Amino acid sequence: MSDWATSSGHHALGDLPVLKGGTIAGATLAWRTHGTLSPARDNVVLYPTSYGATTEEVAWLVRPGGVLDPARWFVVQVDMFGNGVSSSPADTPGYPALVTAHDNVHAQRRLLRDVFGIERLRAVYGWSMGAQQAYHWAALFPEAVEAAFVVCGSARTAVHNRVFLRAQMATLEAAPEYQGDGSFSAQPAAALRAFGRNYAAWAMSQDFYRAGLHLSPATPDLEAYLRTWERRYDAKRAANLLAQMRCWDVGDISDNSTYKGDLPAALRAIEARVMLIPGATDLYFRVADNEAELPHLRRAELRPIPSIWGHRAGNPADNPEDAAFLRRCVEEWLG
Repeated sequence: MSDWATSSGHHALGDLPVLKGGTIAGATLAWRTHGTLSPARDNVVLYPTSYGATTEEVAWLVRPGGVLDPARWFVVQVDMFGNGVSSSPADTPGYPALVTAHDNVHAQRRLLRDVFGIERLRAVYGWSMGAQQAYHWAALFPEAVEAAFVVCGSARTAVHNRVFLRAQMATLEAAPEYQGDGSFSAQPAAALRAFGRNYAAWAMSQDFYRAGLHLSPATPDLEAYLRTWERRYDAKRAANLLAQMRCWDVGDISDNSTYKGDLPAALRAIEARVMLIPGATDLYFRVADNEAELPHLRRAELRPIPSIWGHRAGNPADNPEDAAFLRRCVEEWLG
């Protein structure tokens, strides 16, 4: 039990058409809140989930004195489509071939309005695919977002990032259990072990391994460490992992009828203050990606995390120094 007010639920959206074709039949979004909504509804921080994660798994930073303090903010977490809690391909017949960040944030806006009567966000905070959603919120609903914290994310998925994603998708699709339509006849155990091992090379930086930070009493050697990555996705359905990776691959705030692929125009349309917080050694979302976006943003700051923890610097559940850095960023802008 937490020491602050919490609630959770599922919001039914009906049959939901998506941007790239198809419909999520009987779509639902799962949500979780922390703290108390102010009478003016002006203390809302939206915190969407990241790749493969559920709200429960990334709620660690919501706590008094944490990155997001529920004593001060009404924090709304939303499970992404495809994460196994909100509507996902593994348990939704006819799930579309591609569900995008665009689809997620439009559904999230409906949830906030229908369930809580919320029209405007004090901030949206996201890491990784959550950061992609934060960026989409700022671009698609510029009048509704005061501040966006883009932690280890970008406005458009970079080509090198997509090379990694295509390799990971190919690993799953090469499994004998893969049925060719985004679904699997059974969990592809061997493919998931390979998927996890390869992930370990990308999630953490070269400097992290050079410093020996992968070693501990529980993982005294490299093989023991890699086995922890092999098991990381045991509880995740392969169809869901594949679907969310497809979403990550096509991430682009301008790929819609509003901006028609014009990324600079999409960036210029953002009215929110945007804090770009890349990890200094992140292999997915590079500091250089955010540096290229910065000149097009009206009110933005680039603040790299000075860390050797690679992509995981932005989700530092076991790394107090990087967590303190993120807390300072939020306190400075929302204090």
